Amino acid sequence: MKLGRISLVVIALIGLTAYLSLFTVLEVKQAIVLQFGDPKKVITEPGLNFKIPFIQNVVFIENRILDIDAPAAEIIASDQKRLVVDAYIKFRITDVLSFYKTLGNENVARSRISTIVNSRIRSVLGEQPLNMVLSEERSPLMKQITSEVNDEVKNYGIYIEDVRIKRADLPAANSQAIYRRMQTEREREAKEFRAQGAEIAQTIRSTADKEVTILKAQAEKKANITRGEGDGTASAIFAKAFQTDPEFFDFYRAMQAYTESLKNDDTTMILSPESDFFRYFGNAQGKPLN
Repeated sequence: MKLGRISLVVIALIGLTAYLSLFTVLEVKQAIVLQFGDPKKVITEPGLNFKIPFIQNVVFIENRILDIDAPAAEIIASDQKRLVVDAYIKFRITDVLSFYKTLGNENVARSRISTIVNSRIRSVLGEQPLNMVLSEERSPLMKQITSEVNDEVKNYGIYIEDVRIKRADLPAANSQAIYRRMQTEREREAKEFRAQGAEIAQTIRSTADKEVTILKAQAEKKANITRGEGDGTASAIFAKAFQTDPEFFDFYRAMQAYTESLKNDDTTMILSPESDFFRYFGNAQGKPLN
């Protein structure tokens, strides 16, 4: 019974020792074996490994490409235009031992890399005009920034794969000023368009009025000619009628004169009954009264 208990204790100790001595390095990780905080071994290949329990411990470090969203940085372009830039960085740890000795962990690495990248962004983009920073020609500038950042972090056991600008905006105050300037410009253009429209409308109205005046004048001229021709024809007809029967024509004209003179009910005429105007009242032939 006692021997069985001892066996169980021995087995438990062996199991505990194995548990504390063995560790697995995954494919996406690298490892450093530390002895009292001092690096003793670097493991870059995946698999099962051994360490001395209670004396050694293991620190795992990423083997994958990591990314960082750098805090926004405000830059001043060479033309004194301000711009707020958000960048993202992709990096990987190439030298685990140098990384651990200089930075210790990913959080410190991210902070240090962000500071360096923002500094390089300000220095490189600050030498360019704003339109260059916002155009497709920005790609060579980002390659230059990536190269300069790599020069600064090479002693940290880090390699910067890429640096890209995620977003580039104007500062809030500048955005409002630009918005007001754009609004003023659009209002000025609208006034110009309205003035041009009014000028074109006035030209059209003037042309239309001129054409109406010309058409009226031409119509009046044609009407006058037609009336003149009609009057001439009427006069010729009257003359011909007069020549055919002068007495009837004289009688007809006298009747027209009576109609025009006496067409109103309140017409008052003071004339001698023996006047020539009333010659047909007393004599059907229109002979003067004796």
